Amino acid sequence: MTDPLKSLFELIHENDGINDKDLLAQLICREFRLIKDRSVFYCREYAIRFSSSARPNFGNTVLSLSNLRKYDDRPFIVCLVTPVRNFCLIANTTFLRKISHSSQELRENNIRGSFNGSDIVRAFEGISNSTENIRRLYDIHAEIGFEGNLARLVEATNNISPSGSKFTVGDSERQAILEAPDRAIRFVASSEAHTLKSELDYKVEEFKKEILLAALIDNVNVRGRVIEYLIAGEDEALRQSLIAALKSDTPGLPQFRTDNTLGDYRRNFNLFDTETDVKTKVMILSSNPKAYNLDKMLEFLANSRSVLMFYFVGIDPGKIVNTVLVSMFQRDLLKATILLRHWAGRNSRGVSQFEGKAINELIENPDSQIDDQAAQEFLSRVIAL
Repeated sequence: MTDPLKSLFELIHENDGINDKDLLAQLICREFRLIKDRSVFYCREYAIRFSSSARPNFGNTVLSLSNLRKYDDRPFIVCLVTPVRNFCLIANTTFLRKISHSSQELRENNIRGSFNGSDIVRAFEGISNSTENIRRLYDIHAEIGFEGNLARLVEATNNISPSGSKFTVGDSERQAILEAPDRAIRFVASSEAHTLKSELDYKVEEFKKEILLAALIDNVNVRGRVIEYLIAGEDEALRQSLIAALKSDTPGLPQFRTDNTLGDYRRNFNLFDTETDVKTKVMILSSNPKAYNLDKMLEFLANSRSVLMFYFVGIDPGKIVNTVLVSMFQRDLLKATILLRHWAGRNSRGVSQFEGKAINELIENPDSQIDDQAAQEFLSRVIAL
């Protein structure tokens, strides 16, 4: 199957030196049958806005935040046409520093203002904002979304004092946190880990048909929340209403909120207090599942009995591929953990995500090994943020 973004970028770069943004827009629009919405051209797979400048750095106004909101659920590309080359940047809300123009009244309940070219980051967490990385960057954005960025943009734009606070790590907390990898190694090797996985596997088998129905939901956030609630939710009445909605011919799901806690499934054993976060992975789709809030993770691990686990459910069309229970410190999972450090406000260490390819590999080839030293080094870096 042809990648629509790859085809788009190839045609844009074939026309390097065209030096006419309107002519390039016409070529692109005609070739890919894009729909025009004022200055934005779009299709189901992406949206694009053309700008021009004498140099690769530009400060032109690109788009209003309210208009970007309409296209923030797909890659939003800014194509900058210069005399020699055409440059492509991803400009979804995750990749905006702030809102610049007419934004003094911007609030979470009052979407106002526009962003300039200079507000688009040129590198995100060490990843260059350039053509070859746009798909990878969008996978990061997709799990954050417009609502996940709005509070940050309001804070950055109007210097509003952020809510919340960093978890303070004292000497005793640091010791308990740095001992967490050793606790995880002992737990993974114990019979309690087998018990925990068996309990979750039972729920997957019990609601297998409903999970496969929920896997057809297009919206990645809604899909994940529904499946996670089917497996680990505590309100049986809500679970049954979700099941009824999934089986109904009438579109729509009941409104529900999931607790903003570290894990979905809490289980205390004789020697361990466990939190397990349930994550679903549709194997044929590219996605970066959310991992954890860094401050909440540190606060939990400061308990000398705590163990944080992840339960991954791999899904292909019509079947459950596999289920895997691993520690947050599993060696491949740890390497695939992306720290979104400064993207959660000044009073937070940030949040994290997992690169989806690593999840697929774990589901296909389960491995529970933990590198104790690498895990401690990771925790030390997070504490220092």
